[in-house]
Amino acid sequence: MTTADTSEEDPSLWRNRDFRRFFAGQFVTNAGDSLYTVAVLWLVFELSGSTVLTGIANALLLLPWLLQMLAGPIVDRLPLKPVLVGSQVLQGVVVLALPLAAAAGRLSVGVLFAVVPLLTLATLVMTPVGTTLVPRIVAEERLSRANSALATVTLGLDMVFDALGGAFISAFGATTLFLFDSATFALAGLLFAEITVPAADATEERPDPAGESVVGSYVADLRNGVDVLRGTVFVELVFTTAVLNLATGVTLAILPAFGDALGGPAVYGLLLGALGGGRLVGSLLAPRLEAVAYGRLLLAGDCLAACCWLAAVSAPSTALTVALFGLAWVPAGVAGVLTSTLNQTVFPDDLLGRVSSIKGTAAGATLPLGSLIGGGVAEVLGATTTMGLAALGFGFSGLYVLVRPRLRRLPAVADADPGDFDVTASPSRDGE
Repeated sequence: MTTADTSEEDPSLWRNRDFRRFFAGQFVTNAGDSLYTVAVLWLVFELSGSTVLTGIANALLLLPWLLQMLAGPIVDRLPLKPVLVGSQVLQGVVVLALPLAAAAGRLSVGVLFAVVPLLTLATLVMTPVGTTLVPRIVAEERLSRANSALATVTLGLDMVFDALGGAFISAFGATTLFLFDSATFALAGLLFAEITVPAADATEERPDPAGESVVGSYVADLRNGVDVLRGTVFVELVFTTAVLNLATGVTLAILPAFGDALGGPAVYGLLLGALGGGRLVGSLLAPRLEAVAYGRLLLAGDCLAACCWLAAVSAPSTALTVALFGLAWVPAGVAGVLTSTLNQTVFPDDLLGRVSSIKGTAAGATLPLGSLIGGGVAEVLGATTTMGLAALGFGFSGLYVLVRPRLRRLPAVADADPGDFDVTASPSRDGE
């Protein structure tokens, strides 16, 4: 009997020991991610004063979105627990290089650019691992609740630690923050090490044809994931998400400069906290919106986000700017949870790792691109004007859903069937 089977007999998600440990580990490791993201971007801007270099740094931090596709087949083949624990150990060790460089008087933008890729590559596996692990340890009927809980802790933590990170930098400096950061990764590794991960039925006796090279098998796995997605509604959904992520990348690159103009690192932290807070509210609302037509949610959410975003940029006070900016991210929180549930409902378990990573790569490739573009545009037009232009990404996505009946008429997540999204592969939760 798997952990998910045991959980199915128990009405409470929180009595599932493995889910509790994964939840706690996600809480701690996302604290680490939030802290070093805030500190790195602020340090780059403080040391250089350049939005171009800040955009490059943010593009490096967003590399996992671009490279997720490469991690998917690996996650589908390797034991999940060693991958989880190893990623935490690597991040904890690497992040210590920054305070050591500061103590030696050698901390520079170049050192930050050397360390950041190592940190981001260590996080590469986290999204496909989480997508693959949750259906193994949680019963199917509680997937939305589990995804909402995980999104809540992730986004809620982003909100808290982004805001605290800005205040911490103001009081103690960015390099001191990295010392605490390394401890969070050590604790997360210990929590993940205690999880019991059931094997996926469909992959327990996976054939390994004689003479097939590792590379050939890897490419075949990727092709299989692409084939599952080809021709489905998810292709258009990935396109709209890519547009939104382009705007998000622009925003993250210029947010230090935008926050600095409004009051310094504390305001920068508050803006990042508002971003996480808005997504947190959305993730909490998501399970209650499972019965609402998914297409209508996308349409209304993207249009609401664009309006709030523009209002935030033109608001007469910093407090109102922060509040409206946070409200603009509520629809993104809703969409994130419901999309995770859709993935786990309509795709086979043994393909979840590669399918989710392929989708993540296709939609997330525009994040680092947006950061590079945003940094350059802000150098010419200024951070405030560039922030206003970023709202156009959400407006475009809403208009696209409006003019595409296929998307506008998508059913509620609670009633979703693979056929509704043109997915022909049948879920294999029972190893069928």
